[in-house]
Amino acid sequence: MEVKTSLLDNMIGVGDMVLLEPLSEDSFIENLRKRFDHNEIYTYIGSVVISMNPYRSLPIFTPEKVEEYRNRNFYELSPHIYALADEAYRSLRDQDKDQCILITGESGAGKTEASKLVMSYVAAVCGKGQEVNKVKEQLLQSNPVLEAFGNAKTVRNDNSSRFGKYMDIEFDFKGDPLGGVISNYLLEKSRVVKQPRGERNFHIFYQLLSGASDDTLKKLKLDRDFSKYNYLSLDSAAVNGLDDAANFRTVRNAMQIVGFMEDEVQSVLELVAAVLKLGNLEFKPESRCNGTDESRIKDKNDLKEMCELLGTEQSVLERAFSYRTVEAKQEKVSTTLNVAQAYYARDALAKNLYSRLFSWLVTRINGSIKAQPKARHKVMGVLDIYGFEIFEDNSFEQFIINYCNEKLQQIFIELTLREEQEEYIREGIEWTNVEYFNNAIICDLIENHQNGILAMLDEECLRPGTVTDETFLDKLNTICAEHQHFESRRSKNSKFLTDHSLPHNCFRIQHYAGKVLYRAEGFVDKNNDLLYRDLSQAMYKANHSLIKQLFPDGNPAKVNLKRPPTAGFQFRASVGTLMRNLQTKNPNYIRCIKPNDKKASHIFTESLVCHQVRYLGLMENVRVRRAGYAFRQAYEPCLERYKMLCKRTWPHWRGPAREGVEVLMVDLQVPLDEFSYGRSKIFIRNPRMLFSLEERRRQCLQDLAALIQKIYRGWKCRSHFLLLKKSQIVVSAWYRRYAQQKKYQKIKTATTVMQSYTRGWQARKLLRELKYQKRCKEAVTTIAAFWHGTQVRREYRKFFRANAGKKIYDFTIQRIMQKYFLGLKRTTPSMSPIDKSWPARPYLFMDGVHSELRRIFNHWRCKKYRSQFTEEKKAVYEEKLEASEIFKDKKALYPSSVSQPFKGDYLEISKNPKYQKLNSAVDEKVLLADVVNKINRANGKGTARIFLLTKKSFVLADQKTGQVKASVPLPDLTSVSVSTQSDGFFALKLKEGSASATKGDFLLSSEHLIEIITKLHRTGATAADSEQLNIDISDEFLVQFKQDKVCVKFVQGATKNGNSVSCKRKNNRLLEVSVPTTA
Repeated sequence: MEVKTSLLDNMIGVGDMVLLEPLSEDSFIENLRKRFDHNEIYTYIGSVVISMNPYRSLPIFTPEKVEEYRNRNFYELSPHIYALADEAYRSLRDQDKDQCILITGESGAGKTEASKLVMSYVAAVCGKGQEVNKVKEQLLQSNPVLEAFGNAKTVRNDNSSRFGKYMDIEFDFKGDPLGGVISNYLLEKSRVVKQPRGERNFHIFYQLLSGASDDTLKKLKLDRDFSKYNYLSLDSAAVNGLDDAANFRTVRNAMQIVGFMEDEVQSVLELVAAVLKLGNLEFKPESRCNGTDESRIKDKNDLKEMCELLGTEQSVLERAFSYRTVEAKQEKVSTTLNVAQAYYARDALAKNLYSRLFSWLVTRINGSIKAQPKARHKVMGVLDIYGFEIFEDNSFEQFIINYCNEKLQQIFIELTLREEQEEYIREGIEWTNVEYFNNAIICDLIENHQNGILAMLDEECLRPGTVTDETFLDKLNTICAEHQHFESRRSKNSKFLTDHSLPHNCFRIQHYAGKVLYRAEGFVDKNNDLLYRDLSQAMYKANHSLIKQLFPDGNPAKVNLKRPPTAGFQFRASVGTLMRNLQTKNPNYIRCIKPNDKKASHIFTESLVCHQVRYLGLMENVRVRRAGYAFRQAYEPCLERYKMLCKRTWPHWRGPAREGVEVLMVDLQVPLDEFSYGRSKIFIRNPRMLFSLEERRRQCLQDLAALIQKIYRGWKCRSHFLLLKKSQIVVSAWYRRYAQQKKYQKIKTATTVMQSYTRGWQARKLLRELKYQKRCKEAVTTIAAFWHGTQVRREYRKFFRANAGKKIYDFTIQRIMQKYFLGLKRTTPSMSPIDKSWPARPYLFMDGVHSELRRIFNHWRCKKYRSQFTEEKKAVYEEKLEASEIFKDKKALYPSSVSQPFKGDYLEISKNPKYQKLNSAVDEKVLLADVVNKINRANGKGTARIFLLTKKSFVLADQKTGQVKASVPLPDLTSVSVSTQSDGFFALKLKEGSASATKGDFLLSSEHLIEIITKLHRTGATAADSEQLNIDISDEFLVQFKQDKVCVKFVQGATKNGNSVSCKRKNNRLLEVSVPTTA
């Protein structure tokens, strides 16, 4: 069963101010404080959300929270901004109603964060898909761009929006976002040239200087030092918690996602740099001949760099700061500018340049995120605009902002009352008129086209003659003197003549949120917002692509002599358009409140919150909401929540929900004037009635909880008792079994002991009888043996004396041999053939037998050892055996070769690609491949050759090229001559008259002499058509070189090369080989 929840469950304070009882300003503030202290930052006024800025991160904006509020009833869970966003999105998606979310509050109250939360929630719950995700990402990433260019650090907020923003998010019929349109209102462009103490210029200036690369700053002709720019305040350049460098990277990335091209981003940064350079321009007076002063630029370096950034001529811009051209219908008049006017022109250009750049950014973003106009769209508008502002010094900006808030309050009251009236009519309940303060009279005071303050300000700005703030104030005093919401010391109303809280150069308006004192100084200039035509034309002449788009009024071909519309006129038109737009949509309200001016968490300043509650009109909102019925709820959740209060409806009501609610109200005896039945809801007039129901429900829940606890405890005790009973029976059974087992074991042990003793006694008795019988038998046997022995000895005594010696000798020899063989079995040597040990003979007469046994054992051991050989290993040992037969005790080199295995193919000729050609030239299998030195008879020096041996021939080839030098069949080889020394020289003697012997014999040298000659001898012996190869081992032998025979003589002695063998020619008939003497 699904658990139903409600706003009223686990409530801290009162979650909906409509239910606050008693209702007063003090109880209202106290309820906000109580909820704020428990981190409950959201509170309802009906469908309006009050949001308190916590000034810290709270774990209530996680993806899990998004899922928790998704598709839930507005009053089903505790108050949250997600509930309002979900209600608006579902109304748009399911009921096809365009929505708008109005977010208001003063600077630092969290309006911008609230708008981000609304947009992020909508993005999280709407559809998915590549195109949809792209649109959502672009909509979300437009915020960092606009914040960088439109937000600044103020004394109240580190990220204060200095412009009003209204975004229309467009959806398709499925509720997936298609795009959006952004409108901006009244950018605070005066901040570009001047900031109050403790505040900063717009974020983008600091982000650019902190986060741009050195190469980018070099291109923009900027320096990272903030102090080098007059337009940047230094006392608050660094802000705790703001990483300007990281934010700059975020802005660059966001601009790329939104769709800005790289050249567009560069153009924007160039204009931002130009504004900074513009602020560094300073002017000096220069007297002219007619006695007037003309302004001149002091240092033209900044002007030169700015002109290079903007692509304009330096002389044109310099002249625009010194002269002003006034055009009439048929003539032009050029006048000089003094220093003050030049500074005014500089600041006006900086403000206009930045303001138009910001407007272009909004237009450019709209071009990227705008939906395709193919089908009808559903629209959700999000309005993030300044709240009501009351400062110590209020000027034209505060007047315009408060006018906008008056219009929003007007539409808020109208739409709230209209919504209430529509619901009453829809539910069939009689509507009663609600008395409330209608601020239309204040709006008329400001916006009336004839006698309104804005109309008089425009008229004063446009009329010829001397126009000042004093003349404007005089006009206000004349026309608005009798208005009940206008106050001035100069008005005709006598009660303000002595009001010292009202200065002479000020006027006061009684807004819906309270009285605000405005200083008239600057109203005319700020409303005019003039930019000299010379400057706009100079900007239009620039080669910069973006500048021409920002200053179309500077085009000489389209000179318009009409005065441009004033700032007040433009803002009034924008507000009118906004109001008409909001009238067509279903409104949703978020009222933002900041708890303190210190931007600190856990601090609740009662006076500040009370001030905001007043000017936001929240008490008025509660009174309007409570004018009819304070609480309304659908029949199904109402019955589900209160059905336990009536026996007829508890635990299940089988009929319609309305009938169940009627039965419930009759049973509870609720007075008929305290509630009314609608078509789908029940309406409760007084919050006291609702809280009475809640108290009864709470008491009933406690009784039900007590009943459940009683039944549960009884069940638990019974279960525990039955478990104990069952456990006791089990324990008793196990114990009785254990006790019987122990008793049985004792009886069994006692019986066993008795049996063992009895059996022991019987066994001992039987043993004694058996021993006695055995002794009797042994005695009889002994007596009989002795008797028979006596008889035999008497009969055979004569034979014992003749044969006793020979028998004793044979017996002794037999015993000696038996002992010898048993001892030989124990001391037999190991099975290793090289083990020479053998036990010593015990007796001299066994010498022959001992030697023969040793020979037999050794033969048998060698046979066992040979039987373990593989064919390959057997062949190797046969070669070693043959080498031993040839060289053992004949050549000094042999002992060192015994431990070296015969490898055969030392060159790996079949694998080495270097010898591929040589390998292919030899048809047969290569038995041996090695590098040898062929000895030259002329000088005794050796030449490296490759020696290959096959079954039929041997081959000599060049080592480097692999070319075959000689190939000799083995039958042509008659003998091999070697010395007895430790050298590697050998001579291959060929058969005389054979084809191979034309060049004579071969005298070679090799490190593997033993292996080569052994393999030659074996190969020659196995060949069928060859004779046995002779091996001549001598220190002096003859070698046939072509027609001559040369004697090769080996001598021992010291050589020049140390331990190596050397060969030297002595004469034409003698080669002497010196072999080192071995120790």
